[in-house]
Amino acid sequence: MAAESTAFTPLTLPVLPLDDEVVLPGMVVPLDLNDTDVRAAVEAAQAAARSEPGKPKVLLVPRIDGTYASTGVLGTVEQVGRLADGDPGALIRGRGRVRIGAGTTGPGAALWVEGTRLDESVPEPLPGHVAELVKEYKALATAWLKKRGAWQVVDRVQAIDDVSALADNSGYSPFLTTEQKVELLETADPVARLKLAAQQLRDHLAEQEVAETIAKDVQEGVDKQQREFLLRRQLEAVRKELRELNGEQEGEESDDYRARVEAADLPGKVREAALKEVDKLERASDQSPEGSWIRTWLDTVLELPWNERTEDAYDIQGAKAVLDAEHAGLEDVKERITEYLAVRKRRNDRGLGVVGGRRGGAVLALVGPPGVGKTSLGESVAHAMGRKFVRVALGGVRDEAEIRGHRRTYVGALPGRIVRAIKEAGSMNPVVLLDEIDKVGSDFRGDPAAALLEVLDPAQNHTFRDHYLEVELDLSDVVFLATANVLEAIPEALLDRMELVRLDGYTEDEKVVIARDHLVPRQLERAGLGADEVTVDESALRKLAGEYTREAGVRNLERSIARLLRKVAAQHELGERELPFTLTDGDLRALIGRPHHVPESAQDPAERRTSVPGVATGLAVTGAGGDVLYVEASLADPETGAAGLTLTGQLGDVMKESAQIALSFLRSHGAELELPVADLKDRGVHIHFPAGAVPKDGPSAGITMTTALASLLSGRLVRTDVAMTGEVSLTGRVLPIGGVKQKLLAAHRAGVTTVIIPKRNEPDLDDVPAEVLDKLDVHTVTDVRQVLELALTPATSAAGTEVPVAA
Repeated sequence: MAAESTAFTPLTLPVLPLDDEVVLPGMVVPLDLNDTDVRAAVEAAQAAARSEPGKPKVLLVPRIDGTYASTGVLGTVEQVGRLADGDPGALIRGRGRVRIGAGTTGPGAALWVEGTRLDESVPEPLPGHVAELVKEYKALATAWLKKRGAWQVVDRVQAIDDVSALADNSGYSPFLTTEQKVELLETADPVARLKLAAQQLRDHLAEQEVAETIAKDVQEGVDKQQREFLLRRQLEAVRKELRELNGEQEGEESDDYRARVEAADLPGKVREAALKEVDKLERASDQSPEGSWIRTWLDTVLELPWNERTEDAYDIQGAKAVLDAEHAGLEDVKERITEYLAVRKRRNDRGLGVVGGRRGGAVLALVGPPGVGKTSLGESVAHAMGRKFVRVALGGVRDEAEIRGHRRTYVGALPGRIVRAIKEAGSMNPVVLLDEIDKVGSDFRGDPAAALLEVLDPAQNHTFRDHYLEVELDLSDVVFLATANVLEAIPEALLDRMELVRLDGYTEDEKVVIARDHLVPRQLERAGLGADEVTVDESALRKLAGEYTREAGVRNLERSIARLLRKVAAQHELGERELPFTLTDGDLRALIGRPHHVPESAQDPAERRTSVPGVATGLAVTGAGGDVLYVEASLADPETGAAGLTLTGQLGDVMKESAQIALSFLRSHGAELELPVADLKDRGVHIHFPAGAVPKDGPSAGITMTTALASLLSGRLVRTDVAMTGEVSLTGRVLPIGGVKQKLLAAHRAGVTTVIIPKRNEPDLDDVPAEVLDKLDVHTVTDVRQVLELALTPATSAAGTEVPVAA
């Protein structure tokens, strides 16, 4: 497989420059003789051929930007004539590579140079790696030619066996740049040149494949959009026909959820989620149940006030006036709301409405007995702030889904109560009252109180995620007011997230004011009476509050007022009473019967509970507020043999332990207190707490039980006007307890005038209303001996009369 010319044969040839074009050996190219350089080279070759045998020879040299390549191609002028367009031209065939040497002289106007013909042969047989290279190149060239549809060229390429000719055949490739063709031309080694040609072809095929993939993807995208457009138009036409078939009007059913979502002012992530659901809805059939679920979800999302907010009323004085006008007392809550509004106003003035993605909401826990106005206070707070008000009743809720919502996969799924409250309010910053949060229970359906942890945490409720919505809802601007009767029933983790505000009940004076300003006008209207027809005297209101209704709140007081007014209205309609009428305290017995709560101090001495030894009056706190608690003690007959301690009254473990401590203290210090403790050894001791159906627990009855036992042993009565509370230790120390305010209010309502409390509870007296403290003689003690000295009456005289004791 030798080349046509002998290797390294010196040649003298005219130069035919090719501007930005390359001819490789084996190629046949037509050249335009109108080009001066081409004509000069061809004429010079023809002149030289007259004295030499063979066809005229030229040296085809690429000229790139005026610079000649170092290697050229020996070309023979095959024919001179006319080109297809009629211009004169010459047909030249490339024969082999020539290394260009120095310039020389020759006939004609052409440039002559000396050159050396290069040896391009490959020894036979072909080495294995060269044969593999030839096979690979032919496969690449065949694949490319087939893609172009050049089937007639495939066989010609497959018939080429010469390595050098096969590599030079790539010169016909239109995708090669001039620089790549020059590189092929200057690569003398046929094997290296074939490797280069194969690599260039491989790169081109890879680029072509990428380009085809991109073009295919673009085309598919365009086709998909066109199909989607056509299908949507067809779907609209089908729906229109169905509406007409069913007799519906054009705009009767708003099915265009996509337009509604795009027109709605939704947050970015919410809009994205809604559009995804719209896509699902459009793909779902009308008979698919998924379609109705998606429509319900989209309706819920579109109805939520994502960017609606009411402007807060920053008139602090006006807000305080509203709270004072609608609720008497409750100063702690009023002060807290006033502080909140003042801080909101200052933050708003300084552009600090949103800090760290969180707004300035609040979470308050209103804890107090029933009837003190916790629920109605929430509406007053919303009124004072200029916000919408929503009440969420949590009493008896046991399902976590009530708070967080149901998963949409369930039939009849709904969002939770928090989301529904926001939707009902129509704004993102309402006042939400979580009523009876201490009545929330837990069972196999989960713990709603745990679900409330995120809702009531100001640090994380700006990204609250409902199970039904599955998008973030910002609750950081909501004012949450949680109400509860029993503080201990609220889980610790939940209570830690709320600011605690206690409502400890009303004094008698506050009840009279509430009844005069709020309850009486409301009940007059409900009874169909005018303010000029019936007037309720303040003395009647005071007697109703003190003797007919003994409670922390005012619910029973309002019921009593309503009953009075109904009686008056009925008597007037029967012709038994003339209007106008002024109702005084003297009319109460005739209208609603005798009082139900007569103070112990007002009863006959023989009828009082403390008229016998062994009975003491204590103070306790229940879910209904403070209350008085009587403790009775008795000694069993020694002949019965029933020694030991018996406790009745449905007592808890702590209270039982307090009874043991009281008994142990008296046994160990009986001689010091001049008590006949010998009776305690052989006789059984029985301590009973009346109202046995009510569970009781806590350590605050310790000194009350000690006083009752001391009264029993000494035979000295406990003073009727004395009530006490405090924990007792084995050494006789009186330890602090809780609920001092509620207990003192209960003592005041019960007609008690002297109260004994632990010395360490003295700071709690600051929370007790001044009008209550003025009517109570409060003694603070540190030791049980002081309690016995204050509570027990002196020993009776021989005649059985009680010796007066200074308070």
